[in-house]
Amino acid sequence: MINLAKFLKIELFIPEEYVVKLANALNENSILKYGNYDYVFTTSKVVGNFRPIEGANPNIGEIGVVSEVDEVKMEFRIVEEDLEEVKKIVELIHPYEEPVVNIIKLVSW
Repeated sequence: MINLAKFLKIELFIPEEYVVKLANALNENSILKYGNYDYVFTTSKVVGNFRPIEGANPNIGEIGVVSEVDEVKMEFRIVEEDLEEVKKIVELIHPYEEPVVNIIKLVSW
């Protein structure tokens, strides 16, 4: 039985055209490996909503205007020790000024 207590679930929202580049970078660093498999992640198409406010430097959209964009929610599991490496890779590849990344601690079952 797997002890999930030392694992984290990462879910992030990213434009679809960046998914392959991000997955490749994560996989090259053995982040998406699970047992005898690699490239282990899921994606779901979603619609993101946001409004850049004063001081923002948006990749898309304009200050003061609500935007609705097609995005992908990408989800994968990591060992806690890889969190800083994941952060560096996401910051390098993700096009948004403020990427939405949720980190969820997993528990044993």
